[in-house]
Formats: sequence, structure tokens, C-alpha cells
Amino acid sequence: MSEGSAEPKPRRRQARGERRIAQLLQAAANVFCTTGYTAASTNAIAREASVSPGTLYQYFPNKEAIAVELGGRLMHEMREAHGQAFTPENFELPLPDLIDAVVDPLIEFNCQNPVFLALMHGSEIPGRIAEEHDELHASLLARVGDLLGHYVPDIPSDERARIADMTFAVFKGGLALVLAAPEGPEREAMIVELKRVLVRYLDPVVGDAAAAPEPPPHP
Repeated sequence: MSEGSAEPKPRRRQARGERRIAQLLQAAANVFCTTGYTAASTNAIAREASVSPGTLYQYFPNKEAIAVELGGRLMHEMREAHGQAFTPENFELPLPDLIDAVVDPLIEFNCQNPVFLALMHGSEIPGRIAEEHDELHASLLARVGDLLGHYVPDIPSDERARIADMTFAVFKGGLALVLAAPEGPEREAMIVELKRVLVRYLDPVVGDAAAAPEPPPHP
């Protein structure tokens, strides 16, 4: 048999393995959302994936390894969403438009990945996930602080940190209500309310600096 005819087999095996891993991770996400991380088991994940426990153990030695792999992928996607939100272009927008540009990608990510909150905020999550989540949280707070500093450069650092903490806490609390609302008009209405709260809280701080630019005078 020639090298050309033998080479595709490892690639096919690798592709099958990736599909199986994706299947197991999706099953784990479903189970973690339903029962939480602590109560979940590898047997429940295997049942959700319609595979035997033995098949699961070919890819993951235990529940923690599954959570670490799933958490790592979610962290990567979350960083991409937060990269779309905090851009120099968005910092030049009027405050309501800025809130739209920052909040929408983060809400979309969480709505598409409800397991993110279930896994990151659950009890007894693996230490590696907790550390990465803490780093992501600190990074998001820093970006909110950068945003405040952009609009109000003279704001004292302690006040900026306090406002960033409160802004992020308001967002997280509102996000929990958004995710609890049924998809459709009710969820959309909850998103509108969350944005309204953020605008009204931040407007006294950055409202003038983030106001829409004045149109040029007519010649």
C-alpha cells in the first residue's frame, strides 16, 4: 500500500475523536446546567451523550478533566466576546450606543452558553477553572476601568475602581435575570431594562463626555 493511500486514516481517526470529544463536552454542559457541577457524574454525562462510561473514559479520566476542558474552551470564547466589546471604536460612541456595543456580545455569549455561569459560579469547581475565571473577572474589571478613564481621565483611581465594581455587579445581577427569562419578547425586554439601569447609573459619571458629538455648523 502506498503512503498516499495510508495517510488519511490517522486524520479520519483524529476527526472522529474530535467529534466524540465535542459530543461529550456538550453532554457535560447539559448535565452541569441541569444538576450543577458538584452533583454531576461521569455516568450521567455518558448517558446524556448516549455512550458507555467506558467510551467516556477513553477521552477523559474523570469529571474534573471534562470540566477543565470545557471551561478552557468557554474561557477562550468569552475572551473573544469581551474583545469584541471593549474596542477603541466603541469608546467613541454615545453612552447608550456604547452600552449596546459592550453588553450585546457578552449577553449573546452567555445566552448561547448557559453552562458558563453554572460551571464558573458552582461550588467545588476545579481550582484551575477558578483561577482562570478570577483572571477573566479581573481583566473585565480592568477594561471597565479603562472605559471610565477614557471618558473621565481625572477621576481618582479609587473612585474609578469602585464605579467599575458596581457597574460589573449590576451587569452580573441583570444577566442572571436575563438568563432566567424565557427566550423571546420577555428576555428582550429584560435586556432593555438592564441597559436602562446601566445607562442611568453611568450617565452622571460619563454622560457629558460620552454625549453624541455636535453636528458641524452649516456654512
